[in-house]
This record gives sequence, C-alpha cells and structure tokens, in this order.
Amino acid sequence: MTPNTARFIDVHVLHPVPFSNLNRDDANAVKTVQYGGTLRTRVSSQCWKRAAREDFQTHIGQAALRTRRIGERVTSELQERGWPADLALRAGGHLAAGSSIKFELAKTKDKEIIPNKVLTNAMVYVPETAVGELADLAEEFRPLLEAAKDIKKPADKSVLPKERIETVLRSRNGVINLFGRMLAEVDEAGVDGAVQVAHALTTHTTDVEVDYFSAVDDITAAWKDSTGSGHMGHAEYSAGTFYRFATIDLRDLSANIGDEPDALRELTSAFLSAFIESVPRAKKNSTAPHTLPSLIHVSVRTDRPVSYAAAFEKPVRATETSGFAEPSADHLSTYAQAANAMLGNSRILTCGFTSTTSKDLPGLGIRYGSLDELLETTLATALTPAPAGTSA
Repeated sequence: MTPNTARFIDVHVLHPVPFSNLNRDDANAVKTVQYGGTLRTRVSSQCWKRAAREDFQTHIGQAALRTRRIGERVTSELQERGWPADLALRAGGHLAAGSSIKFELAKTKDKEIIPNKVLTNAMVYVPETAVGELADLAEEFRPLLEAAKDIKKPADKSVLPKERIETVLRSRNGVINLFGRMLAEVDEAGVDGAVQVAHALTTHTTDVEVDYFSAVDDITAAWKDSTGSGHMGHAEYSAGTFYRFATIDLRDLSANIGDEPDALRELTSAFLSAFIESVPRAKKNSTAPHTLPSLIHVSVRTDRPVSYAAAFEKPVRATETSGFAEPSADHLSTYAQAANAMLGNSRILTCGFTSTTSKDLPGLGIRYGSLDELLETTLATALTPAPAGTSA
C-alpha cells in the first residue's frame, strides 16, 4: 500500500520526571548537554528507543534478538531439544562461525580459549524465531556436526552451509522493519529504519544532585554493639520536564513491509503508543520514575519532519506556582504556531494534542479528550489512501 500524501507522523511529548537517573554515562553520572547556553539533563535516543522497543514488542507480540552470542543461544535451544551438551555446543559454534561475520572465541577467567563458544564480532539482529530456524538447520546436518572438529580458533571453518545460515540472519519481522538493522558483514541484511528518535532533553536548566546514602547493617542495628553503617556511597540524580521527539517515515515503513496495509497500521499505532508511554528503567527500584507525559502533540506532515526542540533553546523558567510543565506547554504552542506560519500550514494534514493541562494551546491544533482519540484521528488521516491521481 502506498500511503496518501501523508509522509511523516511527528510526535512531540512533554514528560515531567522527578528525582531519577534514567540514563547514566560510563561514570554512573547523569547524562547532560549544553543547550541554549545552559546545562540540561539528557536521555540518549538509544536509551529511550530501547525502552520503546521493549513496549513495542509487547504490543505486536513479536520479539527481536540483538546479540554477539547467537551460537550460545542456539546451543541452549538444542539442549532443550535433548541434544548432548557437547554436541549442542559444537553445533552452536559452527552456526555462529558459519556466516561472513568474523568471530573470536570466548575465554575463561584465566584467558584460556573455550572451544565452540563463538562470539561474532558484530551483533546480529534477528527475529527471535531465527533461533529455532538455526536449531532446525543443526538438526538437518546433525551427522555432519557429529563428525566435525570443534571450533578452536577464528580461522576454523564451519561445516554448515554459509548461505543457509545467512538466509536466516537476513530474516526480519515487524520490529526490524520499523527500527531497521545495521549488519554490513552479511550481504543484503541491512534494513533502513523507518523511525527516527531524538535525544530527550529538559526544557529548562537543571542541576545534578549528588545523593549520599548509607545502608544499615540489620545485626548491628539490632545488637547495638557498634556504630556506623554497613555500606556508604553516593549517586547522581536530576529532575525535570523533558521534551521528547520522534518521527515515523511512512514511505520507508511501507517499503520495508510491502503491500500490507494492516501491518502498516499495526506497526505505526504500536510505535506511537510505545514511544509515548515508555520510560527507561534505569534505577527503577530506587526511584520508580513511572510518570506519564503532561502533553502529547502529534502532526501528520507531507513534506519533512519538524522537531520543535528549538522552542526550548531559550530555557523555560518556572514560577513558584507553575513548575516547568505548564510553561513548557506554552513555549511549545507558541513555537509551533510560529514555525507553521513560516513554513505554511498546507504541509500539515492534521495535528492535535491531548494534555493534563486545561490551558488553551492554539498552536497545537485540535484538543482531544484522550490519547486514544488523538491517535485514532492521526492514523485515519495518515493511512487513508488519497483519491486517485493525488498519491505521493
């Protein structure tokens, strides 16, 4: 199916998150960025995209597997099928070593090579069902594997057919069709993603808080025979209202899945819901950051995606009574109105918003009472074929 003149669905989210650290850097610190001359809290696109992907997979009932340890995963599958452990490990090693992807062998703590425990140098990204397909391939060639030598060094060759393995590695499902796949080592395995996700950043200046903590030793506390804690440490946190942005390229998604209008609608709807409602789960047990967005704005465009991050290049300032979410909504509405006046509203097929605030936000289109109503209208506009002669 070729969508009508609708090309992109842009989704803009204002999301207040209290004391938390959703995405840490290599030093366990809060990720930040300088924007508009001030420090903002940042959550990387990879981090929020992973959270959205996990929710998306639940929505559509499909899963994908991204790993360097595909051989070990197949080994586990074969053992569940009753294969002897040594033969299952050898089969997993030959399957992982059998594609065009270079590999190395895992090592023990003493740095000794573990035969057949193959780690591909690039992560494969396949439908979860690929594990079963590779195990079936091992079943088909079991006599060959029983007579084969172990994989002991990166120069060893697999006895399994390379093209059959790579056919499985090229397979895709709805997750890969939407998010794309980078696997240059296998011919024709790459898939251009149809979704673009921006790094989330706070609409205002933030400070990083260092939280000192101690852990009580229960026995010491009960016996009162000593002073002090059982453990001390510190961690970094921040709080704020994030601006989040993502866009779906309907033309790219349609090209990835083929003439499947029902699948196009299912994947688009599932991604919008997953992106809007997802929250990264870092430090979830100590901060429970499971808040909802305060505002969701969606627009269907014919020309190009338009991020409204520039609305917050000048940082939002809170008053004693406003907090950041409400003035952030005002900034977003004002900027959207100015941007669309400059570009021309003819490029927007529909736009609207739903929000926990009751304020009038004229730059964001029609107000909807619920997220379901907003998304239903969005999808109906974006995915209804245009009259003959007007398609893009």
